[in-house]
Amino acid sequence: MTQKSPEKENFPYLPHTKDDREQMLRSIGARTFEELLSHIPQEIRVKELNIAPGLSELELSDYVRKLAEKNKSCSQVSSFLGGGVYRRYVPAAVPSMVSRSEFATAYTPYQPEVSQGTLQAIYEFQTAICLLTGMEVANASVYDGPNACAEAALMATRLNNRNKTLLAGSLNPEYAQVTKTYLETCGLETESLPVDAACLDASKINFENVSALVVQYPNYFGALEELDKLADAAHAGGALLVVVSDPINLGLLEAPGNFGADIVVGDAQQCGNGLSFGGPSAGFMATRNQYVRQLPGRLCGMTVDSRGQRAFTLTLQTREQHIRRAKATSNICTNQSLNALTMLVYLTMMGPRGLYELSEIGILRAHKLQESLCQIKGIKLKFAAPFMNEFLLELDKPVEAVLSAMKEKGILAGIHPAKDFPTLKNCLLVACTEMTSVAEIERYVETMNAIYTGIEAAPKKSAEVAGCC
Repeated sequence: MTQKSPEKENFPYLPHTKDDREQMLRSIGARTFEELLSHIPQEIRVKELNIAPGLSELELSDYVRKLAEKNKSCSQVSSFLGGGVYRRYVPAAVPSMVSRSEFATAYTPYQPEVSQGTLQAIYEFQTAICLLTGMEVANASVYDGPNACAEAALMATRLNNRNKTLLAGSLNPEYAQVTKTYLETCGLETESLPVDAACLDASKINFENVSALVVQYPNYFGALEELDKLADAAHAGGALLVVVSDPINLGLLEAPGNFGADIVVGDAQQCGNGLSFGGPSAGFMATRNQYVRQLPGRLCGMTVDSRGQRAFTLTLQTREQHIRRAKATSNICTNQSLNALTMLVYLTMMGPRGLYELSEIGILRAHKLQESLCQIKGIKLKFAAPFMNEFLLELDKPVEAVLSAMKEKGILAGIHPAKDFPTLKNCLLVACTEMTSVAEIERYVETMNAIYTGIEAAPKKSAEVAGCC
């Protein structure tokens, strides 16, 4: 009996036979598979998949080992990257707690009466978010920070029936992109406000027919927006104020709710969740009691059962899985329970004092680095405004060349914001956290001092607009 060569065997991805596929085509009125795809333009179709031949387990192990040698993690280099995702200290107790099987294998609480542990964790998470943001009610979490921002904008639109959302130019561009996608798909208008300084000027904003102003605190450039003035101006114009917040820095800063914010959102990544190539994470949302009916996702509450014992229950679920689709506030179908739990454990471990100290360390080290770098000829601070643990530099040398030279020395020197902010092509966004050691700061400055003079100066333009849009 002859054996087929493995190379010539064809294992289809789908288990359906040829007869199965033909029957399905007939059922939907298509004669061939090609006819089924006829509405898809040829120019966007993938002609063929360029997939390398399969590897044995031994070969694959060797391939992955070599790949790991080339792709270094942030812990193997000096990283000064920020822009919304940060390398933070994670106490050993956090992964130890959240990796317990009760948490790691728990699924969404469709039968809340038998999910008391999960519901209590959600309730405690909501409580922590309210304490952190200065708000009155929070949901069980959403997908991530950008998703939370978009949902907040949609929520504001439902609350005041206006169809225009203003996005601060200093908002994280990923948050802005996701929010625009959500709103424009729903036929709603968005407008990005230009920034000719570090922060918005409330007196220059027109709130006519505006549902909400979305602003970041601290903003994408690390600067502190004047939330009280923005809140007063927004409310006077009939709009709501949505604040994207940094959870770690809220350990030191005044809570957005105390400045008059209506909805506060953010990302749980910094609080015990790893970098993980940018995900996964969890988004948090908090608001005032008067707006709770429009809060998307789930809301967990505490009550007593028929025996008088404490019990946790889902008190609000405005999801399309639970109410009529036309009445649902969102199509969000779950909450990021494990990542939200990670944030809860982290916040519990740190406590108010720990968060304060972490934020203080990041601020002090960022200012030390900024002051040292600005002593190098050709480097200056872009915006003269108070900043936290992140700051924007302006260079007279090509930023990409500087980043490349620093990377060769094992230093990820920051983010070049030109892709999202074309007028900032000569700028560099640098971040520090408690994980940035004094030795790393000194090495950054020494290395920058050594390589900077050897890089050819950037060509000058006759008229360059300051700021960004």
